[in-house]
Amino acid sequence: MTLTATLDATLAALSDPTRRAIIDRLAQGPAYVNELAKPFKISQQAISKHLSYLERARLIEKRKEGRRHFCALKALPMKEVSDWVEHYRKLWEERFDRLDAYLKELQAKENKDNKDDRKD
Repeated sequence: MTLTATLDATLAALSDPTRRAIIDRLAQGPAYVNELAKPFKISQQAISKHLSYLERARLIEKRKEGRRHFCALKALPMKEVSDWVEHYRKLWEERFDRLDAYLKELQAKENKDNKDDRKD
């Protein structure tokens, strides 16, 4: 999967509040599907669809243990999103630093002009 495809799949998967809640729960540790379904007032089939979506996005790993399905978080796709966002955070920080320097320059010039006006 390319980085663009990974970003697309990860962000699409995380766009749903139910899937984000499932990810939050799995961040605490692996769980069985029935444990993941408990807090939600939706059908088991709906939970299964959410889990399949997360699995296709490679955010979780699902395996069978006897008759039960066990899910675990796979955080690499979220790290890739974090790395991608970090690039833009740095870009904006640089832009804000340049803006800050420019505003300080303008303020210093204004202060100098005000002092020159008072001398006259």
